[in-house]
Amino acid sequence: MTASDYAAYIAGLPRVIAGAAALCRDEQGRVLLVEPNYREGWTLPGGTVESDDGETPRQGAHRETLEEIGLDRRIGRLLAVDWVPRMGIRPPLVAYLYDGGVLTEEDLKAIRLQEEELLSWRLVPRDELAAHLPDVTARRVLAALDVLDNGTGPAELENGHRVG
Repeated sequence: MTASDYAAYIAGLPRVIAGAAALCRDEQGRVLLVEPNYREGWTLPGGTVESDDGETPRQGAHRETLEEIGLDRRIGRLLAVDWVPRMGIRPPLVAYLYDGGVLTEEDLKAIRLQEEELLSWRLVPRDELAAHLPDVTARRVLAALDVLDNGTGPAELENGHRVG
């Protein structure tokens, strides 16, 4: 196989997007959500992993948290990996969700939103997450909270549902 044959082979492989986010909570266990200005609803601090630049999912979660809420958080353990199938023109997505830790009152006061992308932030109790997040994201966050509560390993998810 020539170099150009191999390049053509690689170019023809399926495309998958990787996303990464941090699950940050306050001392009462409420989850930090952010409100993007580019779509309706709420989400976690996070975004697309810049894999073309060599970024890993963990690095992406750290970068996105720093960019979006202005906090230089140590990213903790992996809580969930979610395979989200193709939707419309968007290719399939692998979403990595990491433990962003517990935010102190000082951390909360230090939040500075990325004005180009975000309108606001809020802390949401577990029982209200489904009302604020898209279904698949809510299932992912709830699975990650279960992992934290139970001290178990990362949750393997497909479209937010546990598998395996």
